[in-house]
Amino acid sequence: MRRWMNRLAPLCLLAFSTVAMAGTGTPADAGIDGLMQRYDGRFPGAAVLVLKDGHPVFRRGYGLAVVEDGTPVSPQTNFRLASVSKQFTAAAILLLAEDGKLSIDDPVKQWLPSLPAVADTVTLRQLLSHTSGLLDYEDLMDPADTRQIHDSDVLQLLEKENRSYFTPGSDYRYSNSGYALLALVVGKASGSDFASLLRQRIFLPLGMNSTYAHQDGVDDVPNRAYGYSRIDGRWQRTDQSTTSAVLGDGGIYSSIDDLVKWDAALYDQRLLRRSSLQLAFSPATKTDEPDVPHYGFGWRINGDALWHSGESIGFRNVIVRYPRQKLTVIVLSNRNDPEPYPLALAIAGRWLDTPR
Repeated sequence: MRRWMNRLAPLCLLAFSTVAMAGTGTPADAGIDGLMQRYDGRFPGAAVLVLKDGHPVFRRGYGLAVVEDGTPVSPQTNFRLASVSKQFTAAAILLLAEDGKLSIDDPVKQWLPSLPAVADTVTLRQLLSHTSGLLDYEDLMDPADTRQIHDSDVLQLLEKENRSYFTPGSDYRYSNSGYALLALVVGKASGSDFASLLRQRIFLPLGMNSTYAHQDGVDDVPNRAYGYSRIDGRWQRTDQSTTSAVLGDGGIYSSIDDLVKWDAALYDQRLLRRSSLQLAFSPATKTDEPDVPHYGFGWRINGDALWHSGESIGFRNVIVRYPRQKLTVIVLSNRNDPEPYPLALAIAGRWLDTPR
């Protein structure tokens, strides 16, 4: 049997307390309900999860997942995670490194040789930590072309550009391009494709049965929330853009009930070895972003906090983890405003040992 199957098989028998959870969630909480008031009504909403010591102490949905038919948000509602997806892309690379299929210090051109000479010295480690200097693919897209692009299209755009923002490894600049390339590397190194690798190696073994790196025409996202933006004073569906089909940087759909299981796997070695988790959670580079002194692999690092936000057309999400205090707060929303990071911090403050 393969090592990873041996390591994860016990999860199939694990009577994890949240697997059977259903309905609207835990009882109302006046403090959190007050913070979430603007989401609670006949308009796009949010799902909130608080985990303390591995247990859901708060788990509720607010507002609507589908405005047009009045479908409410529940703990099983699947939201497009946007850049919260990057931690799964990083985990896939680390899994393949454990398998000996690749090294995080491999040159990216070992796997994607069609990249131009400017990428000669770029490594997978630099892609993971946003220090490659490769150009942002959104700046290279033809604004007149309304077709959705995919990870492979990102590669084609970069193939034509023998220039970069800086010498690889010399600086930090957040890069969606880098994570789209990492998804392609996952496919090449695994002999599969990115979405299937995530499904077979991460989602299903962890019991995240409703989580997908979503591809139209390939899978159907159950309990799907659609994204909305407030335009001219009313909520309008803005669920997809020309970049929404790029998977490696932001294409995963998941729910707070599935993310319970993801959070649990980040405390032990059921998915990744301790050394791999340490790589993901350790500062790989300094940044100049607010509230982000350092970046790891798919995680922003601010003191004791590991976090990441995700923003795409019609969705705003955040996960904030305090591993030392066994506290996690997740807010997923299907609207373009507001940014939920301050909300998550306010919610977390009720359980932290010291004020933040």
